[in-house]
Amino acid sequence: MRMEPIGFLTFACIVAFTAATAAAQTRQISSSGTGSFSESSLGVDIGSGPELDSALSAVEHDNGNDATGAVHINRRIDNHPKGPGVNMSGKSHSKSNPVVNLSVDGLSFFQQRFADGGNQFSVEPPDQGLCAGNGFVLESTNDVLRVFDSSGNIVRGVVSLNQFYGYPHAIDRTTGAFGPQITDPSCYFDQDTQRWFHLALTLDRTGTTSALSGKNHLDLAVSQSADPLGTWTIYRIPAQDDGTDGTPNHHCPGGACLGDYPHIGADGNGIYLTTNEFPLFAGGFIGAQIYAISKQAIASNGASITVVQYNTGDPSTNTASGLPGFTVWPAISAGPSPSEFGGTEYFLSSLAVFQDSGVDNRLQLWSLTNTKALSRGGAPTLTSSIVNTQAYAIPDFARQPGVGTNGVGMAPGGGNIDFPLGQCFNLPACSNLLIGVADPFTEVISPLAANDSRMGQVYYANGRLWSALGTGITFDGVTYGSSGLAYFVLHPKADGGTPVATVDNQGYLADPNLDVTYGTVAVTQSGRGVLSFTATGPANYPSVGFASLDALAGAGDIQIAAAGVGAQDGFTGYRVEGFGTRWGDYGAAAVDGNSIWFGQEYIGQTCTLSQYISSSPLGTCGNTRAALGNWGTRIVKVTP
Repeated sequence: MRMEPIGFLTFACIVAFTAATAAAQTRQISSSGTGSFSESSLGVDIGSGPELDSALSAVEHDNGNDATGAVHINRRIDNHPKGPGVNMSGKSHSKSNPVVNLSVDGLSFFQQRFADGGNQFSVEPPDQGLCAGNGFVLESTNDVLRVFDSSGNIVRGVVSLNQFYGYPHAIDRTTGAFGPQITDPSCYFDQDTQRWFHLALTLDRTGTTSALSGKNHLDLAVSQSADPLGTWTIYRIPAQDDGTDGTPNHHCPGGACLGDYPHIGADGNGIYLTTNEFPLFAGGFIGAQIYAISKQAIASNGASITVVQYNTGDPSTNTASGLPGFTVWPAISAGPSPSEFGGTEYFLSSLAVFQDSGVDNRLQLWSLTNTKALSRGGAPTLTSSIVNTQAYAIPDFARQPGVGTNGVGMAPGGGNIDFPLGQCFNLPACSNLLIGVADPFTEVISPLAANDSRMGQVYYANGRLWSALGTGITFDGVTYGSSGLAYFVLHPKADGGTPVATVDNQGYLADPNLDVTYGTVAVTQSGRGVLSFTATGPANYPSVGFASLDALAGAGDIQIAAAGVGAQDGFTGYRVEGFGTRWGDYGAAAVDGNSIWFGQEYIGQTCTLSQYISSSPLGTCGNTRAALGNWGTRIVKVTP
């Protein structure tokens, strides 16, 4: 069911404010060698060692360290309250819906944990990258990847990113040695150059210990042909921004900065990477970083490439909002990219995280103009402007069946809800078997973390910019749940010599009985789009959902592509582990001709406590999960 927002405006006014030109830093990055997909068997009974990486924490906020000294990645700016929720009306209308052509299970917690012969950590939630083209689909989740053909058949099994990028094991369970920590993957297939791009953040260790050295870098792999199963050239872009390794010095407290939450975009001239820059070992936020690279140069797999870096948090740069960019997401062009201003790459960011209320009604449009200069070793010009939009609010947690209870008699349709990890923690003997101590808490079914109203994936198609973000929702004046999606279709154009944008369409996707989280947008060249997301609620286990999206009618009805069959039952949801409950960091979607592929997290398995305890290894339940988690992903192909 789709609801119209109260006070919906087909067009919103715009306030344009051109930012001072952001200072650009240019450097050369040499190739670091090559990589390929060398898979190894899943090692379900290998050795010993820690399940969790003690150097990292899963809590989502902008503090640099938790009480144990563990560093946070995928950070939020959470100094402000959840928003009160934007108002929705009960009116809805139906429209034509995309046709599902294919739906297959993607990577799972079990596969991620036991890849590379079992020399991996338990990690949640899944950070999911997806790209498609030339008859292949590549999914990359946390620190693993896998390749399918366009019929959904697996053509390359699970490969760890440590293997792919030529690093030692994440954790050698024979020797106890730690390798680099890889996270936050994204990928993109470029139709212009027929090349695949894979991006991830890598944090270096101090020797083979678990301690982080402070050095971190963006690993960018580029295929040498249109076949992703072949050889890739690897470039490592230092991101610690402390003045070492050719980086600028952003004076992060504690020394090194962190290139968090990297994503990838492209126009006809360049490949663009963005990060959220935080101090690695301290609190605070510096500002989103933008990296621009000549597409022609990197697609030719040269021995070195020129990288131009922009700091949106530079205090000498007066951005249109007066604030640093946070999650400045680069656009991917589904067809011809903008040719105005000598070639333009657009980015979008949101502003609610900076407001004391947790609510805002503006987006920030970032424009990198004269991108043709990249092919000559030059630096494009970065400016920004404000687009006034509908309101959106930082969402609260999302629901699943039985939240806050022991699940007795709470299952949809009757019966009890199985959450065997939590149930194991509640039994002293089982908890001792699992973590070596009795759990001092009474564990209950947890809610799911929604996003923080940061911008989601951005597409440029049919002359428009398309995106969505999470928002708090109040439905007909009553708060039923917490989370929906706000979507935007923007029309970028010139205002004199400055790129600005107006709103062609905007609206909300929500339902009083469902929380709709982590929306991802992809749009074909003709302007036919799809919103994909996780749909979860009191009567619905976490599921994969989608809706159509077009510039005239907005979003269509919510459809479920893969229904969840059990409760989220991962370690971040339980007090004994000391984390904040997690769900997702982002999904992913890709355009392949007239089709759209998308991937989202869901729960595709369930098992009882007795099955969990009797499994070998403990908690694997027929290799459908691992001891500390049960997330799964689903890959769906639709014709919009």
